[in-house]
Amino acid sequence: MKKLLLIACLLFLKPGLYAQSVVSEKNEPGSFPLAAARVAPILVDQGEDSLVHKAAQMFRQDIERVSGKTAAVHSSLPSAQYVIIIGSTGKSSYIQQLVRSGKLKADKLKAQWEGYQVQLVDAPFKGVSQALVIAGSDLRGTAYGVFELSQQMGVSPWYWWADVPVKKKNEIYIKPGAFLADAPKVKYRGIFINDEAPALSGWSREKFGGFNHFFYANVFELMLRLKANYLWPAMWGNAFYDDDPLNRQTAESYGIVIGTSHHEPLMRAHDEWRRYGSGKWNYDSNAVRLKEFWRGGLERATNEKIVTVGMRGDGDEPMTEQTATALLERIVRDQREIIKEVTGKPAEQTPQLWALYKEVQDYYDKGMRVPGDVTLLLCDDNWGNIRKLPKLNERKRKGGYGIYYHFDYVGGPRNYKWLNTNNLARVWEQMHLTREYGADRIWIVNVGDIKPMELPISFFLDYAWNPEKWNEDNLRTYYTMWAEQQFGAVHAKEIGDVLRTYAQLSARRKPELLDASTYNLANYDESKRVLREWKLLYDRAEKVNKALPAEYSDAFFQLALHPVQAFGNLHEMYTAVAINHSYAKWNDIEVNEYADKAKDLYQKDSLITVKYHSLGKGKWNHMMSQTHIGYTYWQQPPVNKMPEVVYVTDLKPRNYGIFERVSPTAIDLVPKDASGNTFYEDDNLVSMEAEHWTRAISSKKIEWKTIPDIGRTGSGVTTFPVTASTQLKASGPRLEYDFYTYDSGRADVHLYFSPTLNFHNNGGLQFAVSIDDEQPVIITMNKEDNNVRTWESWVANNIIIKKSEHKLGRSGKHTLKYWAVSPGVILQKLVVDLGGLRPSYLGPPETKK
Repeated sequence: MKKLLLIACLLFLKPGLYAQSVVSEKNEPGSFPLAAARVAPILVDQGEDSLVHKAAQMFRQDIERVSGKTAAVHSSLPSAQYVIIIGSTGKSSYIQQLVRSGKLKADKLKAQWEGYQVQLVDAPFKGVSQALVIAGSDLRGTAYGVFELSQQMGVSPWYWWADVPVKKKNEIYIKPGAFLADAPKVKYRGIFINDEAPALSGWSREKFGGFNHFFYANVFELMLRLKANYLWPAMWGNAFYDDDPLNRQTAESYGIVIGTSHHEPLMRAHDEWRRYGSGKWNYDSNAVRLKEFWRGGLERATNEKIVTVGMRGDGDEPMTEQTATALLERIVRDQREIIKEVTGKPAEQTPQLWALYKEVQDYYDKGMRVPGDVTLLLCDDNWGNIRKLPKLNERKRKGGYGIYYHFDYVGGPRNYKWLNTNNLARVWEQMHLTREYGADRIWIVNVGDIKPMELPISFFLDYAWNPEKWNEDNLRTYYTMWAEQQFGAVHAKEIGDVLRTYAQLSARRKPELLDASTYNLANYDESKRVLREWKLLYDRAEKVNKALPAEYSDAFFQLALHPVQAFGNLHEMYTAVAINHSYAKWNDIEVNEYADKAKDLYQKDSLITVKYHSLGKGKWNHMMSQTHIGYTYWQQPPVNKMPEVVYVTDLKPRNYGIFERVSPTAIDLVPKDASGNTFYEDDNLVSMEAEHWTRAISSKKIEWKTIPDIGRTGSGVTTFPVTASTQLKASGPRLEYDFYTYDSGRADVHLYFSPTLNFHNNGGLQFAVSIDDEQPVIITMNKEDNNVRTWESWVANNIIIKKSEHKLGRSGKHTLKYWAVSPGVILQKLVVDLGGLRPSYLGPPETKK
């Protein structure tokens, strides 16, 4: 018993880090029979919050989903040998009795935000042999404890939203000595439903009649099962509070904190200004009406909330160039006065945020300030790259810092809304940065239509709950774990690997940006190589699909097979168009064949969508209706449009090729006794994946580590901790790459980096390069952050390429040295150009022995 208590204490001290499975189908001595010959009744205090009662009812339903057996829910102690007790420390008289009797140790739980504790208690009350106690520090903590057990029983958070089958069990037991204790590290963890037309809006109208409380009840349940607590509701022509008065009550009953987006002050949806506003959205000329408008929004928002303060231009546009910091500060002061008057409390007692989105960050950088209790919501660049983080030596703010992140976006250089193209490696790396620099009060992510962002949503919220659990060394296992949660253990490793590979391939370039010119037909066999990768991935996914039980078919299509098939088909279509155009130059005999093939693949794109919309007798109709072919600028086309192809009448036999010539390898350059990773010149260049260094020289305070799969063609290398910079010196941390060349002379080194922005807001992130005994040359990676064209190139190509010029004094062996200077720089690839580098999207393949 002492050993069990010790384990329990360790678990409690490190919430979530040692999370264990406490659910079993096996009846052991000391097990709690949750659903066996009989089903344990559920006990909830009548005075509990509505969410706790709702969670208890959902738990009853989950037990029935898994076992087919129904538990009774009671508000007074039932006559039963085994009882499930659900309650919060502040409201449940039963939990309080157990604490007073010393049978439940919950001292630390009382001080936590949204914490929970799950354990077995012997003889809790007279006549009860054993109780399964799910105790929460508050209403949401209690619910999270309930849904943790639901997930362990076999109910995926995505059981409804992705048709994941519930894993059936004849009997359910809680293991002897079971103990779980957990609490979140990030206080507010949420999603933003945005850019929701035409897919989600069409779907919600058909299924629920719009974005009403029936729709939001499903959203709120999903959020609780994912341990989220914060929502920015749908806002494209929608207004959460105005569209359905029951939306607010539904949020209250589910315990979800409601906010409004970065440009919707004081709980008012933007569309409400169109509906009820009078005059211009301009505080200089229309302050009286605007204050009246905002006051009305705050008066009806009696639920738990975070109030957005500040102001942007009408329709999420920038304020005018003449906008003064003094005016914006006055706007915030006036808004806080409204908050004080409406709530009857000092403004600092109402949670608030100010989003430093786009040009608003410029106001902050130029000196604009808000009171310290307001959370500063820092933002990415809409493409998953954090723009600004607090300095390590900045004075602590009572309101702290948060992050607004994107999985979906409408805007330049191109909308991306159709498929999930978020590589978890990059999401992890950027959010790890945010936490290490102290931005951990609010994490909210733009998820578009919710579907098809199931995997990245799960990861974002899991990571927000416990950032200590996932790191660069175990990140790949997240895919396997998530696959097992949805599809079981048998195929989890292979499904996880399919999802991981898709994440990396899809992040190379958004489908909306893909076209016939993206990958090079002639150089490095690039187009063929990319198509082979997608074909292999589809074959693997289809093999799993055939091996899975039929009941998993719909879920697997949505979560794995559809994105692989749809995006792979798009690559194949654009390649056919590219070959058609190239063959047309020579009237090649196959030119018309590729024109027909491109048209067939264009039609296949529609058929793949039709299949998605027909799942579950049309359950997800409209959800894949986002246009994605035929973009001519940043905004989406009204309909998909077939790319132009060429037909030729005067055909000629082919006696030439357009693809990569086969060049002799130069591997004989490398001595047979060369040790470690060694590279060689081939076709007048040397190509190296950053992760394949020959030597990594660290220091006492800085260590080189690999982030798997973050690169376009491999992994990425960076220094840890991500808060430590270093001085350039001979003994400093560096990576060394040994390579061999035929000749001496000029050598240009092209370095490929993840598109990390200058989040320090100083002169830019730096590194240094040298070859052999040269003095290292310091290079600033991203001082052109404010150049829109440069930034658009970075995010469209998902890479920053910097060049340094060198001179090789001899032929034979050389050592390229890459020196650390700034933290947060992710090196993916290095290419030494000796005069042979040709155009391509991904760069030449590695020339490694």
